[in-house]
Parts: sequence; C-alpha cells; structure tokens
Amino acid sequence: MKYELPPLLYAYDALEPHIDAKTMEIHYTKHHQAYIDKLNTALEKYSELQERPLEDLLKNLSNLKVDEKDRTAIKNHGGGHLNHSLFWQIMGPRKEPDEELIKEVEAEFGSIDNFKKLFSEAAANHFGSGWAWLVRNEDNKLQLYSLPNQDSPYSKNHTPIIGLDVWEHAYYLNYQNRRPEYIEAWWNVLKLI
Repeated sequence: MKYELPPLLYAYDALEPHIDAKTMEIHYTKHHQAYIDKLNTALEKYSELQERPLEDLLKNLSNLKVDEKDRTAIKNHGGGHLNHSLFWQIMGPRKEPDEELIKEVEAEFGSIDNFKKLFSEAAANHFGSGWAWLVRNEDNKLQLYSLPNQDSPYSKNHTPIIGLDVWEHAYYLNYQNRRPEYIEAWWNVLKLI
C-alpha cells in the first residue's frame, strides 16, 4: 500500500487573508507530498510494514525490524505525513466548533483564552522547526507541548488533537520571521475552537 496525499477539502485561497494561497499550495503539494514520497521509498523493502497503520508504526518505531536509516526516515517522513494530514483537517474557512473538546479544554486549562495563550507560547517559543500540540496522553488527559522537526505525538503514545506547524515553510511567504503574527492569524482558521 502506497501512501497518498489526502484531498484538501478547501481551495488554496480559502484561508486568506490569514494563510495565503501560494503558501498553501507549496506547503500542500510540495512539502507534504515530499514526506509521502520519501516515506513510501523507505517502506519499499518492508512489505509487511506497508499494511500496518502509520500511527502503529510510529508508536512502535523502536521495535520495527528495519535498518536504522529507514527507521529515521519512517519517523521523519511518516511523522511529516501524519502531522500535515491532521493540520489540513483542523483548518478551514468556517468554524465548526467541537463543543465536547471546548468543554474539556476549559476544564483542563481554565478557559479557551488561557488555552490559546499557553498554546501560542508553546508555538512561539519552540526553538527551530517543529510543531505545537494539544494531545490526549496515555492517561486520556489533555496535554500541551511542542515537538521538534516532524516528530509525532504518536511516537509518545499520545493522540494528536490540534497541531500547529511552526516550520518556516508554513508561514514564511506572508510572515517572514514573524512567527507570533502567524500564530495569532492561525487561530482564525482553526475550525475546532
């Protein structure tokens, strides 16, 4: 089974003015596609792994019987594919609030505003490239943190709920080095909250 680029459910310009069409097109068709292509290449010689869900591969990465180079490729490119697939799904031109998630966030973080503040700080203060995450941890509780590069919460046995890409390719055309402005704008296109 070859991994494929999931359909984008809105036009490249649907998130403007917050995320511009050119950034969306490059990010989706070039960056995300590259993760998929390299993941498929890494899995070519492991037919038994090609049928397993990618989440399972990342959860059990250290136990996979693969070359170390391929393990790194599965981690990086598999994480890149899963991270971006979620990223496209949670954004959109219209809000579709998840009332249960909102209640849970309010209970865990005190308020939506406080959650946004803490999440934005995690994203803005992340050194280098990576992601800010709201996850459900192994105890089924909400947790907020950032991870480097394309590391996936699945590798920590956590389920991602909200992820914000803070690699420069996600925002550089519009925001250059102004990551906090990108983060602030991104809240306008997050559908869930």
